[in-house]
Amino acid sequence: MPQLAQRVGRAKPSAIMVIAEKAKQLKAAGRDIISFSIGVPNFLPGEHVYAAAREALQHDSGQYGSNRGADALLDAFLAHIEKLGFTGYGRSNLSVGIGAKQVLYNLAEALLNEGEEIAFAAPYWTTYHDIADIVGAKANVLHCGPEQHYKLTPAQLDAALARKPKVFLFNNPSNPTGMVYTRDEIAALAEVLVKYPDTWIITDDIYNSMVFDGIGYHNFVHVKPELKDRLIFVDSVSKTYGMPGWRVGLIAGPEVVAKAITTLNSNHITSVPEVITAAAVAAFGGPQDVPEAKCKEFAGKRDLVVNALRAIPGVVCPYPQGAFYAFPDVSTAFGKSHNGVRINNDVELCAALLEAKGVACVPGSAFGEPRAMRISYTCPSAQLQPGLERIQAFFAELT
Repeated sequence: MPQLAQRVGRAKPSAIMVIAEKAKQLKAAGRDIISFSIGVPNFLPGEHVYAAAREALQHDSGQYGSNRGADALLDAFLAHIEKLGFTGYGRSNLSVGIGAKQVLYNLAEALLNEGEEIAFAAPYWTTYHDIADIVGAKANVLHCGPEQHYKLTPAQLDAALARKPKVFLFNNPSNPTGMVYTRDEIAALAEVLVKYPDTWIITDDIYNSMVFDGIGYHNFVHVKPELKDRLIFVDSVSKTYGMPGWRVGLIAGPEVVAKAITTLNSNHITSVPEVITAAAVAAFGGPQDVPEAKCKEFAGKRDLVVNALRAIPGVVCPYPQGAFYAFPDVSTAFGKSHNGVRINNDVELCAALLEAKGVACVPGSAFGEPRAMRISYTCPSAQLQPGLERIQAFFAELT
C-alpha cells in the first residue's frame, strides 16, 4: 500500500479539540458540563455584519476573488491597522487567509526552509509548535514560567536571537495566558530585536482589541520603526468581532512577504469568498460597540476568575490583562488524590476535574507549561461562577 508523506506523521490533532470533544461526549450522555476549554469569544457580531453579508448574497457574482484579498477588504484593514498605530502601509503590504491559523501556516511555508529555526516563548499557542513540526523547522522554545508572569525577558530574547533563528514569533496579548506586554516591556524587547537584522519577526496579535486596565496594545514597530521592513503583523476578525467561524485572517508586512503569501493563496485557497469578505469589511469599518462592550465584560469576568483561583491554597495565577484566558499554576495538586484517583500531572488533573466535577479545562502541557491549565472564561455568565465553585470544591477535596 502506498505510504503517506512523512510530514503527516509530524502533524498532531489539536490538544484543545481533544478536550472539547470529550466534554461534548459527556454532555451528550446527559452530564452537566461547564466548558472552560475552547478559545472562542462566544458572542455574535453586530447586525451590520449580517446586513452586509445578506446584501452581498443579493449581488453575488459567483466568481473567483483576488488572491491577495478584495480591495474593499484590504482598504478596511488598512484603516483598522492605522488606528492601531501602523502607518505607511498600502495594499501591496497586505494579504489574506482563511483565518489567522492558515495565515501563520502560509508564513511558515514562505519564511522557513526545512531545518531552519523558529523561536517563540512558552506558554505558546499549540499551533505554533505544530506548524513548525509540519514544515520541518526546529523550534527553540523559550520557557517563561509563572514566576516571571509568563513574559519573555530581554535577556532570554537576546540569547535566543544570538542563535540566529530565521523567525521570531511573538504573541501579544497571549493565548493561553492572557498576559499583555506594556509599552516599556515592548520597548525593551525591541532594543534586542534591532541587534539581529537577519531574523524575521511575526507578531501574532489577534487579541489586540481585547486589552484591559488601560495599558493599551503596543507593537515593536511603534517604538522601533526600523523593524518595519522585517516585521509581519497578523490579525483576524475571529476574536474581536465574534466571528471565528467566518475564517478571515490578514497580514501586514513587507511587500515581498505579502507577495509570497498571495502566491501561496493562488495555489490553494484562491480567495476569501465574496460574502465572507463583505462581512469582514463591515466588521472592520462599522460600529465597534459590540467588541467594546465585550472587552469590558471580559475584564469583569477576568476579575471573578482570578479572585476565585487565588482563593485556592497553593494555586498561583498571574494577573491577565487581555484576551479571555487565565492560566493558573495548579502544580499544588500534583502528588495528591481526588476520591482515590491520584493526580501526577496536568493531564491527569484536567481529566479528573472533568470526570468528577464536569468542568473542562485544557492541560498546560498543550501550551508548553505542564504546571498549569488554561481556563477560557467566555462561557455564559450564568455558568461562570458555578464552574469556578466546582474547581474550588475539587481542590478542597484533594488529599
